Amino acid sequence: MTYTRRELGKLMLSVPVASLVPREVFAGFQAKPNSKWAGVQVGMNVPYNFGSRDLPIDETLAKTVELGISAVELRSQPVELAMGAPGTGQRGQDQKAAAETLRAWRLTADPLKAAAIKKKWDDAGVRIEVLKYDGIYQFSDPEMDYAFKLGKALGVRALSCELEVEGSKRVGQFADKHKMMVGYHGHASTGPEHWEESFTFAKHNGVNLDIGHFVAGHLGNVVDYIRQHHDRITHVHIKDRKGMTDTTEASGPNTPFGEGDTPIKDVLRLIRDNKWPIQATIEFEYKVPEGSDRMKEIAKTIEYCKAALLA
Repeated sequence: MTYTRRELGKLMLSVPVASLVPREVFAGFQAKPNSKWAGVQVGMNVPYNFGSRDLPIDETLAKTVELGISAVELRSQPVELAMGAPGTGQRGQDQKAAAETLRAWRLTADPLKAAAIKKKWDDAGVRIEVLKYDGIYQFSDPEMDYAFKLGKALGVRALSCELEVEGSKRVGQFADKHKMMVGYHGHASTGPEHWEESFTFAKHNGVNLDIGHFVAGHLGNVVDYIRQHHDRITHVHIKDRKGMTDTTEASGPNTPFGEGDTPIKDVLRLIRDNKWPIQATIEFEYKVPEGSDRMKEIAKTIEYCKAALLA
């Protein structure tokens, strides 16, 4: 059964359409997600925000679209699993053996096959802007080349990983070789001096600035840091945290947006007003309140960012 737009419009005005028209007819009429407001791309860390690092790629995409998000930082696990990579196994499995199995697979895999994943996400209206790797400092040289080639096949503008200053020297060499930025993520114990040392190693060494961790660790004025180093920042992680009251990171807990000490609104508006191409990547980490659920709470964080940008 096929309908022209004119015929579909008449049906919508006359009788309940759901009883007459197959659900798939509406697929082409659904608006694509859009989370770019006032020039700032609001994204998410997925599937991490959904409580997993290896959620199937199609489920990750479906949840992202449901929330109306149009760009993401995507972890490598769903991508590689969709390409046929071996799973990491059950908890307690020999992690070294699992890493070697995955390494062997990567050395025979064709990263260009990820182009099919990019097309599916593009067609759904979601750009994969950043690809995040775990354990990148243990990658062999061929694995490191593979990592950047996979990112290029997905169309990303940067890779991301945790910051190990000495390790960033070697990763940075590959970043310069492939001419792709790497955003290094830090926690409450990662100070500006750690990133600045990594900058000296490679032109494409950058920052994935977690503004919640930065505030929790009393590492300085996060707005001033962004203003000073915006050209090195690939994306910022948006979360709210209390400032630490002593030397333990746990003393600066995550909070619902607007209840902590992190200047989320100031950061978003700084990016907006300067038109910097920095994705504001929501990283959901606060405890889900009783009576709510993760998707509802993530939706609240998205609305918080949208309201801040449009004010």
